[in-house]
Amino acid sequence: MNATARFALPLLHAGQAQKELFHNEALLIADMLMQPCVEALGRAAPPADPVAGQCWIVGDSPEGAWAGSAGALALWTEGGWRFVAPREGMAVWVAGDELVARHVAGAWHAGRLAAAQLVIDGEQVVGPREPAIDEPDGGSVVDAEARAAIEAILQALRAHGLIDGG
Repeated sequence: MNATARFALPLLHAGQAQKELFHNEALLIADMLMQPCVEALGRAAPPADPVAGQCWIVGDSPEGAWAGSAGALALWTEGGWRFVAPREGMAVWVAGDELVARHVAGAWHAGRLAAAQLVIDGEQVVGPREPAIDEPDGGSVVDAEARAAIEAILQALRAHGLIDGG
């Protein structure tokens, strides 16, 4: 085995010449993957003047030095570009958008959150989606203003996905 299973970090071997090269390469990649932060998500071409330590997520149709690295994290180092293929569930901070991007089902998704519930200060404020609620109908007295308000509330709840569309 010459590399780690998850991120292909180079491994050292007994009697290996120039071990520092392999060790330094592993450190560069580990540095990229530790609390990853990228400048932008989905660029096709590398920037003209990158700074060592800057990282990007390569777009679907990469060009130039990024050709063949679609979807990968691209890190600029003093020795050139380093690429790491993402793993399922990997999350990165996209500095330019101020969003978290997560790699799911072979693609990057920015700004999506997945949770069973939203808890703030120990209290659940949003939980699983509830079933549909019927529009107001019938009754012995029709209050048009109340009915309009109820319908507006239902539309807002549906628009936010908190109840089913029915």
